[in-house]
Amino acid sequence: MRNYEIMFIVKSTLSEEDIQKVADNFKNVLESNGSTVTSVDAWGQKALAYDIKKGSEVHKSGYYYVYQIEAADDKGVKEFDRLAGISSDIVRHLVIRKED
Repeated sequence: MRNYEIMFIVKSTLSEEDIQKVADNFKNVLESNGSTVTSVDAWGQKALAYDIKKGSEVHKSGYYYVYQIEAADDKGVKEFDRLAGISSDIVRHLVIRKED
């Protein structure tokens, strides 16, 4: 099994319900592609170190999430990476493969 850590920031202009929907949808993307989410850590809203411009919006804060993932292959992680890159609700994301 491979272990991954995924950190992503959801834009803060969404309602709390919509923020949770985004996080749940991305968790489902991972699980439906053969990955197991072993831990979900919601850090809450934090100020960004610098303003991030995505599209026509400038983000000064966001809701941080960290997922710990176990997967036999990288199919789910690649799909997460692809969808997070094109999602207007995700400000930034980072996928790290942890050492075995």
